Amino acid sequence: MMFEAIEYIVHSIDGDYAHLSRVDKPDEELKLVARALLPDMIREGSHLQYEMLQYTLLD
Repeated sequence: MMFEAIEYIVHSIDGDYAHLSRVDKPDEELKLVARALLPDMIREGSHLQYEMLQYTLLD
């Protein structure tokens, strides 16, 4: 099974959830992710990478 790295931008934060947009497919529907699964230091505009079932803060 291949796990491709996907890059996201944090579009908005809504309480315990964050809305993410894919960098390579900006017109795609936003992905809703529980903040507990994301790095602690995220903010709107943060750049994330999703790989091997983990999110990593890139900037």
